Amino acid sequence: MKRPEILSPAGNFEKMCFAINYGADAVYLAGKQFGMRGASDNFTVQQLYEAVKYCHDRDKKIYVTVNVMPHPEQAKLLPEYLLQLADIKPDALIVSDLGVFSMAQRYAKGIDLHISTQASTVNAQACNMWHSLGAKRVVLARELSLEEIKSIKSEIPAELELETFVHGSMCVSMSGRCLLSNYYADRDANGGKCAQPCRWEYLDGCKYAQIFEKKRPDQILDVVENETGTFIFASKDMCMIEHIPELVEAGIDSFKIEGRVKSAYYTAVTANAYKNELVAYFNDKENYKFNPQSKKELESVSHREYHTGYFFDSPMKCANIASNGGYIKDKAFLATVQEVKDGRAILFQRNKMCEGDSIEIVSPGRKTVEFVARDMRDQKGNSIQSAPHPQMIFSIEAGKDIHKGDIIRAK
Repeated sequence: MKRPEILSPAGNFEKMCFAINYGADAVYLAGKQFGMRGASDNFTVQQLYEAVKYCHDRDKKIYVTVNVMPHPEQAKLLPEYLLQLADIKPDALIVSDLGVFSMAQRYAKGIDLHISTQASTVNAQACNMWHSLGAKRVVLARELSLEEIKSIKSEIPAELELETFVHGSMCVSMSGRCLLSNYYADRDANGGKCAQPCRWEYLDGCKYAQIFEKKRPDQILDVVENETGTFIFASKDMCMIEHIPELVEAGIDSFKIEGRVKSAYYTAVTANAYKNELVAYFNDKENYKFNPQSKKELESVSHREYHTGYFFDSPMKCANIASNGGYIKDKAFLATVQEVKDGRAILFQRNKMCEGDSIEIVSPGRKTVEFVARDMRDQKGNSIQSAPHPQMIFSIEAGKDIHKGDIIRAK
């Protein structure tokens, strides 16, 4: 059985590098237009050339999202952009609109086409239709159960790949096809500008209420308000780290992590956790046991309450609705290790770090190690008590567990 791909988000070049260095087999990203995450930094055309080279030099893949649903004026701009992508040569384009699919085949010949989750593919018949048109992969809708995915896998050609989200934010709408953002903020959710109104507070003036549609009095929806408000639309974040065997056995080819707007730290930790568990499972399937440390690592990043999405529960159930709309804050990302030389670790500051701080070293593919920051010095070798300035270079005494590229975070 082929080991599935770990596919990580890359909102900018730095996040892409963290994803690749921490275990991702592929990344997905967007140019400055036509992607579904307009809030990300995204990539200029020149950066796309550089990103493809960076990934291919490391035998990794890169997929460019062109998955907006373009209105007429946007559609007119697509051929020129697709011609640029044809020259850049990413491994695939991720599209959702049939018109974009057709234009991509015409103007970006030779590049594989993946069907975005925005296409809301929920059955084998749709998968087979996309395959007949020339698609290499289908990113299934997030509303499918694990059993439904197995069924789809059994009814499609072996060469058609299936990709599913296994971690990250969920939408209250069908595969992200939502109009709330358009209604409240005049921002096109299907054009990459979602304002995330499903995360906003909705107040009804009382602490507990029930609502129902007039002709369906038995279908009652609880509206619960706590001290942080009412979050009737807000979904919990998906987390499938404890179910690697089930995902593999379902025949999924690519495990996709959501989060192009999230931090570089998030990108690194999520890629590392899923890659570690996947490798452990394939190294010894019969004796594999989930490592609880992987879940702890995912608890360390910014996230909402975790849930297994719809893999085991029907979308009609409300168990996936969050009790609050805010994030559970991550551990402080203090620094990255630029170099280890002459017994010292040269660090690039991310947040304030002080002499004597208890810290943790996060390394790709290795166990997280606790450490104490000792003998802090500035670039000139002068002793300092803290590194308070943004992006300053400083050093600490290194141990055998610190390596170039490691992340330093607060304990």
